[in-house]
Amino acid sequence: METLTYSQVLARFGHALSDPLRARLLLALREGPGYPADLADLLDTSRQNLSNHLACLRGCGLVVAVPEGRRTRYELTDGRLTHALSDLLGLVLAVDPAACTTQTEDGCC
Repeated sequence: METLTYSQVLARFGHALSDPLRARLLLALREGPGYPADLADLLDTSRQNLSNHLACLRGCGLVVAVPEGRRTRYELTDGRLTHALSDLLGLVLAVDPAACTTQTEDGCC
């Protein structure tokens, strides 16, 4: 297995966040694990589109699939990601408060 440099690891994380739907998906999983059908409904996207984004997030090492009988649950790979996403969002809004002029009911843009 190839060892990644710090810059490569950060670039992978940046790639994961570069798509608005993936960013929303990570924020949804920050709240807790989810199932593809529920996540697709929550994010107002097709299951196929969601599946593609989940595959990307798995490839980036940020999300893990947990089999549960006939279903698969998705969750962040590490609890520290919950804090990191919250901290990053807080930092972005502190640096540029105008970046988020509208909020959804979960407090996200």
